[in-house]
Amino acid sequence: MNAPARFADALPATVFDPATRSRFAKHYPEHPHILIHSLTSHPLLEIEALAQLAEKLPISSVEYNRGDLPIGVDGKPGSNGLTIAETIRKVAEAESWAVLKNIEQAPAYRDLLLGLLEEIRPEIEAATGAMLTPQGFIFVSSPNSVTPYHFDPEHNVLLQIRGSKVMTQFPAGDTRFVPDEAHETYHSGGPRELKWDDSFLPHGTEFPLGPGEALFVPVMAPHFVKNGPAPSVSLSITWRSEWSYRESDARIFNAILRERGFSPKAPGRWPVQNHAKAYAFRALRKLGLTGS
Repeated sequence: MNAPARFADALPATVFDPATRSRFAKHYPEHPHILIHSLTSHPLLEIEALAQLAEKLPISSVEYNRGDLPIGVDGKPGSNGLTIAETIRKVAEAESWAVLKNIEQAPAYRDLLLGLLEEIRPEIEAATGAMLTPQGFIFVSSPNSVTPYHFDPEHNVLLQIRGSKVMTQFPAGDTRFVPDEAHETYHSGGPRELKWDDSFLPHGTEFPLGPGEALFVPVMAPHFVKNGPAPSVSLSITWRSEWSYRESDARIFNAILRERGFSPKAPGRWPVQNHAKAYAFRALRKLGLTGS
C-alpha cells in the first residue's frame, strides 16, 4: 500500500537497497545481523507525532515503564508516574522507555509498515513462506535506559531512527538461556520477561545500533537493550510465518503434556516444521479441550 500523499515525499524510494536485501536473504530466518536503511527521518516518527499516536491507541497497545532498571526483572517493571504522552514528550528526562504496539491500527502507520515489509517480502517468502500478521512497534527510550531481558514471538527487523542503543542477543532455542518451561509459559499466556543470570553475559552478542542501521532479531531470541546517551526512537517491523506459529502451538501442546506429568521433547527450530504437535494442539483447541 502506498503512504498517504502528505507523507509520500518523506519516504525514500527504497529504504533497503539491493545489497541490504541480499544480506538479509543470506541470514534470514535464524541468524541475527546488521542491515542498513535510509529511513532516518519521517514526520510520523517525530516525538510529537508519536505522542499523539500514543494518545489515540487503546491502552492495551501502549506500555511504558521506568528505564533505570537492571537487565533482569521479576515480572513487569514499575510505573514511572507519567502518562504515555508525557513519557514520550519528556523522554529526554523521563528516565523511561515506552513502546507503542500494533501501530498498524492507525492507517498512516499501517501504510508505512506495509511499505517497508513489501520491500523485503520476496526474501521473506522465499525462506519461510507467506508473510503473516504484519505488526509494527515503536520504541521511545530515555538516555541510558534499559529494556530488560525478554523474548518475542515475531520475526523482527528493528530500525534505529534516532539516538543509539546496544542490543545484546542470545541464541534462540538454547535452553542455557531460556528453559523450555519458560517458552511454554509464555506461549500459554504468560509474561515475556525472562529470568536473568549474570553468567549469561559472556555468551551474548552485542549489536550496537545508530541511525540508519537495523538489526534482524530471530523468533524468540532472548535479548536485552541498553540505550545510549541520547533519546532514542526505533521502529520494529515484524511478521509471523506458518513455521513460527507451528513452533508456538507445539510449545503450548508441550505445556499441556507437562501438566499431565510428561517430559516432552522441545520443538525443533527452523527448518523443522513441528507439524504433529502443532496440529494436535489445533485439534484440541477446535474441540474446546485446551482451556483457551
